[in-house]
Amino acid sequence: MTTSRNGAAARAGAVVAGAVLALTAVAAAPAQAAGYRYWSFWESDGGKTWTYASQGPATARPADGDAIGFRFALSQGTSDTSRPSALPDFSGICAGVEKKDGSKRIAVVVDFGGPQDAPAGEKPPAKPVTAGCAQVREDATGAEALAAVAKPLRYDGAAMLCGIAGYPARGCGEQVAEGEERPTAPSASVSASASAAPLATGSASGEESGGGPSFGVLAGGAAVLALGGAAVWKARRRG
Repeated sequence: MTTSRNGAAARAGAVVAGAVLALTAVAAAPAQAAGYRYWSFWESDGGKTWTYASQGPATARPADGDAIGFRFALSQGTSDTSRPSALPDFSGICAGVEKKDGSKRIAVVVDFGGPQDAPAGEKPPAKPVTAGCAQVREDATGAEALAAVAKPLRYDGAAMLCGIAGYPARGCGEQVAEGEERPTAPSASVSASASAAPLATGSASGEESGGGPSFGVLAGGAAVLALGGAAVWKARRRG
């Protein structure tokens, strides 16, 4: 009887050990995705250097004298995202534009990126960087300032910013695998406003996971471990 109990406990223990090894392998596995192609959103307060926006342009409300920037690039996360190549030069971009009552002036920089960032079958505009001074109402958002100087804009059903001034013509925040020439289907985890968005816009967001196992994988592994532990407990009680 004791031998039978010990054998059952040993088998259950093996299940737990196997689950631990499986989880360790998942956690150690390198990320397969090279990154995402998307429009990142940047801010500059009063002429300071570009900083990655903590919210999307649809909710951000820059003040008079601020600059906002948009950069299309292939990025792995906020720490890897390319900044707009032009400086947030409000005084230069909005030179000669006087403030009017009930309005504010926002310098808007749009960087379309380079050929290496372009989706398959497309290429960035001949002029890679454009800038304009948006004069909008005092409570206008960053998205409204962008629309004032760089139409047409394209959004997806989740309010993710997909295209500026018609570029790119297709796609929206696609995940691109290592060595893959064409983007995969759009990732639901990248939101235009999070911008970080993938700024909803991404945030940033799913692309900031750091390449580790997803919550779903870890939760599933935890369930396996829990079942294994229960098996050990039951095996010990059967005697």
